[in-house]
Amino acid sequence: MKKVTLMALAILFAGTTVFAAHSTNLVTDTAKTKKAKVAKVQYTCPMHHDVLSDKPGKCPKPNCGMTLVKVDPAKKKPAAMKM
Repeated sequence: MKKVTLMALAILFAGTTVFAAHSTNLVTDTAKTKKAKVAKVQYTCPMHHDVLSDKPGKCPKPNCGMTLVKVDPAKKKPAAMKM
């Protein structure tokens, strides 16, 4: 009878541990999705669209020096159509 009781307690403890570990993963998953929603601001030169920076400033290309402007994610270039 003692063996059966000990076995039942061991199974109950193992099941509780598995469910407890699973619930903590849900919290970290929601934290990751909240961080992913934060948009990263990028700046580009109005003349040289290949220049991207995380900080505002001047264009690093020689003889340019234009002020970098924020990149608007809604105004991305459309993909080229293949025919």
